[in-house]
Amino acid sequence: MSLPPVPQHCPTPRELDDLELLVTGALVPTVVFNEPGSPVTLELPPSVAEQAAAAGAVELVDPEGLPLAQVEVPGGTIEPLTHTQYGPFRRFYLTPRETRERYAGRTFVPLVDALTHPQLTALASVGPLVLLPLVGHGTPDLSPVALLRATIAAASHLPDAEVVAIPLAGHGDADVDHDLGVQVVANYADDDPVVGVTDDPTGAFTPEIAAIVDFDRPAPDRQGLVLFFTGLSGSGKSTLARALMDRLLEHGVRTLTSLDGDVVRRNLSAGLTFSKEDRETNIRRIGWVAAEISRHGGVAVCSPIAPFDSTRQQVRSMVEDAGGAFFLVHVATPLEECERRDRKGLYAKARRGEIPEFTGISSPYEEPEDADVRVDTTGRTIDDALTDVLEALRQSGHLDLLSEGGEDPTQVPVVEPLDVQPPVPVVTPVEAPGPKAAPEPAAEPEPVVEPEPEPVVEPVETPAPEAGPEPVVEREPEPEPVVDPVATPAPEAGPEPVVEPEPVVEPVETPAPEAGPEPVITPAATPTPGYEPRIRPPATTQPTSPASTTKDPIRVLYVCTANICRSPFMELLSHHLVRPHEGAVFASAGTRGFDSKPMPDDMAATLVERGVPGVSRFRSRAFNSDLMANSDLVLTAESSHRSFILDDHPASFRKVFTIGQFAEAVRTARPELSGQALLDAVGLRRGPADPALDVADPYNRGPEAAEACAASLEELLRVVLPALTGTRKIAS
Repeated sequence: MSLPPVPQHCPTPRELDDLELLVTGALVPTVVFNEPGSPVTLELPPSVAEQAAAAGAVELVDPEGLPLAQVEVPGGTIEPLTHTQYGPFRRFYLTPRETRERYAGRTFVPLVDALTHPQLTALASVGPLVLLPLVGHGTPDLSPVALLRATIAAASHLPDAEVVAIPLAGHGDADVDHDLGVQVVANYADDDPVVGVTDDPTGAFTPEIAAIVDFDRPAPDRQGLVLFFTGLSGSGKSTLARALMDRLLEHGVRTLTSLDGDVVRRNLSAGLTFSKEDRETNIRRIGWVAAEISRHGGVAVCSPIAPFDSTRQQVRSMVEDAGGAFFLVHVATPLEECERRDRKGLYAKARRGEIPEFTGISSPYEEPEDADVRVDTTGRTIDDALTDVLEALRQSGHLDLLSEGGEDPTQVPVVEPLDVQPPVPVVTPVEAPGPKAAPEPAAEPEPVVEPEPEPVVEPVETPAPEAGPEPVVEREPEPEPVVDPVATPAPEAGPEPVVEPEPVVEPVETPAPEAGPEPVITPAATPTPGYEPRIRPPATTQPTSPASTTKDPIRVLYVCTANICRSPFMELLSHHLVRPHEGAVFASAGTRGFDSKPMPDDMAATLVERGVPGVSRFRSRAFNSDLMANSDLVLTAESSHRSFILDDHPASFRKVFTIGQFAEAVRTARPELSGQALLDAVGLRRGPADPALDVADPYNRGPEAAEACAASLEELLRVVLPALTGTRKIAS
């Protein structure tokens, strides 16, 4: 009966190095794999071992499939088929016999690192040398290629030196590796002397060697980096990874690649199942790609579940072998919290047995013991949890995304009034009156007039003749201020509001200066989708500053569970307290998808008692992506609402807060900040959304609970609204 075909197997890099030394006789007296007590071993996968036992041998191949040797099973006798033919500097790889034939009588110097200038000076007096860089897997301090390059460069600085590369691999035990190294070097040197170099960690390199070392061992902040997030489904690892990528892209100092689990499965691992074997294959593929990115100095961000420690260790080895740094983030959110967040119902299906081998339920998750940072996201904001990761990265030296030029970014307002001299206009076709350094100064300003009867003036600084208002500098030119071009109607007698389809913008009268152009009012812009008024407060006649007619209002969206209690209270009370010309407009929505529901009587009564009109006509609506996109600021009643929003809109973490969280941020912000400048500052310095600051849901809990909720929300709004609008009278 004929034997089955001999199976092929590609050994690990360490095993390939050992094979080369066994074949060349460098490991004598060890001549085969797996001798008793020897660290030189060959491990075959179970399936290959079974086939090899049946065939009586296994054929070892290199990573490209070139057959190198056939190994007898059992027994381990090696029959060489060919020698390693590829790789940089192969001409320096000599066998012990070739080395003795060429360089007998010289002094042999084994090396695991680049030679410093003092070491070169000491060796120059020794005589003819053979430098032996030990370039096997896991042995040199530099990469094998860099050590060879540095050794060749060092030889050029010595009177008489040759170079022979030895692929002596490390086996994970310092004492064992030392003894094995002595054995191998002795086989190369035979009876010739062997000298070692003393450590010189502070010695300087020659310029040529220094350039090689610097390229191979860059500083941590220039080293390729793999940020590997691991944790249960729903732990927040992908959300944290996306937030970290946003920070990194904002800094713009490193190239970045995202290897998210779902994206990889669609593009790199299509066809794999969720069996243990296929999941491990998926992680190894992610690891290989990430390692190659790190090899070239890039940053790879990975966020698979990666439940098994052995696979994570394989990825770590791939990255470190490529010269990159592996930074492991364990997102250690407990299983109970992950199940509570499970909006897709995966955990419930797994507990019913509908999803086999589901991590945390029917398949284990092995918690890492070697994580660089451990983060539990329970009850925390994305920003708060992300700070743990950023701080660990800064301490490691790989990335510093917390520093802003040594200054606290919140102490530098984004928008500040500039000391602009009256003669210098902001970009505008209208020239302000008065002397200025223009090529053709106008003696008398001529305002640009629209076809409407009202004159149109661009948002520029036009100083009043006497004690007029201070010049106002816009954040950026706006095409059309949002102000109606109609005359101010007289105040209505009744308290009831009028429901109208127009934008929530009140016409105002702006007193003209004694001498000078009148402020210009342009036609109203189309209202932002989602901010069309559902309840419009009564019109009033109220003077305003020039700034109020030229800036787009801050768009504030309030969110609670059903949009029938807390968020409509905040929306309607905000409309009541803040007039449209004062710089903010408001809307509200609910996370539960309720639509066209009125406010319950208990909660509606709290608004009526505060003199807010039109409460009975309010109707709820569901939160959606358009509302999110069109909002400058989103304030939620509870931290759970904030988490709900950020799960689907992680990139919006700079503008989503609980009302309590934002009020706390306002209290600690610089008092002169308001409007967009305030939002920018708070967005850079975000505190945790403490659940203790949540405003509890009063639904179906009676009038007392409704009033307690209303009082809490009003107190918070009287902190937030004055800061947003710069109108301090709201707080009174």
